[in-house]
Amino acid sequence: MASKTHYQLLDLPPTATADDIKKAFRQQIARYHPDKVQHLGKEFQEMAAERAAELTEAYRILSDEGRRADYDRALSTGGGPGAPAATATPGAAAAAPRPADGGFQAPPPPPPQSPADSSSSNAFSQERATRDSFIRKALLGRLRHAAEQMGGYDEGQEPGFDLVWLPKAKMFARTKGPRLVARFVSRVDAETIADAWTKAAKWAGAEEVCVLLVGSGIAPAGELATAIAEQRRKARTSKVTLIPVDGRNWDAHLPTDAPASAKTLLTRVRTGA
Repeated sequence: MASKTHYQLLDLPPTATADDIKKAFRQQIARYHPDKVQHLGKEFQEMAAERAAELTEAYRILSDEGRRADYDRALSTGGGPGAPAATATPGAAAAAPRPADGGFQAPPPPPPQSPADSSSSNAFSQERATRDSFIRKALLGRLRHAAEQMGGYDEGQEPGFDLVWLPKAKMFARTKGPRLVARFVSRVDAETIADAWTKAAKWAGAEEVCVLLVGSGIAPAGELATAIAEQRRKARTSKVTLIPVDGRNWDAHLPTDAPASAKTLLTRVRTGA
């Protein structure tokens, strides 16, 4: 059933060390913990449970020297990426050389990539794109619902952003308050912050705009703070506020000047009110 290798599941090269495997597993499995996906609906929870099972199986194989040696041999002979045991010969585990001290044994060099390997890699990339698309739809749906409940804004459109809200228009002017925009990215980091900031500043001009940059992954707080400070330094005249948001639990890195409307919107999303 699997269309990806255990190494691809853990985002690791075949030469990864035992420590690399352990760290990658812990990082990946944390993303699919029930507490992290409970707000995304039953369908995504089922997808997360399935992925967690795949990650656990990948770790079970790659963290054991003998199983990993068997798995690597199966891959080198064209065995299926998710079920190498079916292609292994009887007694293969016993034949696998094991160091006397129980230390890590490096796997054999990976074979040249075949058309089948390339096809598997493409399938894996497509699967990740499908997963990101599903997460994006779920997160933006929650934001849109919360904005509708909050009131005071009309939904608009602007290239480069997934959701745009403009203060409701009165008879002769708009109500007070900044423009609010949201953008989904796979990971909130310095690069995505710079891109979203630039687009927001160009669009808003002299008007105030607050960007909710929502990701299914997020860089460390120190990196986020440095990136935001750099954008403020480069564009001192722009009235942009950017709020990095971890879409897995809706934790937001709120700056001191975050507008009240953005805080209210995020609170509604977290609480479901």
